[in-house]
Amino acid sequence: MTTVAGPGVLPALPGRALTPEELQLWVAELAARPELWEELVRHDTGKRHYVSLYRDGDIDVWVLCWNLEDDTGWHDHDVSSGAVAVVRGAVSEATPRIGGDPSGRVVAAGRTFAFGPDHIHRMGGAVDGSVSLHAYSPPLWRMGQYSISGDGVLRRMSVSYADELRPIDG
Repeated sequence: MTTVAGPGVLPALPGRALTPEELQLWVAELAARPELWEELVRHDTGKRHYVSLYRDGDIDVWVLCWNLEDDTGWHDHDVSSGAVAVVRGAVSEATPRIGGDPSGRVVAAGRTFAFGPDHIHRMGGAVDGSVSLHAYSPPLWRMGQYSISGDGVLRRMSVSYADELRPIDG
C-alpha cells in the first residue's frame, strides 16, 4: 500500500506500539498540522473517501472523508487500538449494547477519542463534508465486521484492513 507522508514530516513517533492514550495525543498533534493531510481531503467521489497517510511496523494512519449517508457498519479493529480526531464537521459513533438499543454520540470537529482492541463500534458522517484522522497501533491487518440479525444474533466476519467497511446487518 502506498502511503503519502514519510516519518520525518509527521509528529514524533516512539518507534513502538502506542497505547490508546498515546494514540489520542498523537492524532491530536496531527490534526493541528493540516498541511500534512488537507490535500488528501475529497468529497467528490460519490462514496466515502479514505486514504492511507502513513504506515509502518508500529502505526497506521488514515484520512477519512464523510457525508451523511456514509456508514461503516459494526466493526472492530482486531488487535489494534485506535484514536480518532475529527477535523471538520462531525462524525457519529455508536456502540452495540446487549439487550438494548445501541449507545451513540456525535463527535464534533476539534474533539478526539480513543479505544482499545476490544471496542466494537460503527461510524458515519453526522454532517456532510466531515473529515476525521484515524491512527491505529499496532497497524491494522484484520478487522471484524459484524451483523446483528433481527432476533439479536451477532455474527463476526474477518476482513482485510484494505476492505471498505460497510453495513452487513441481516
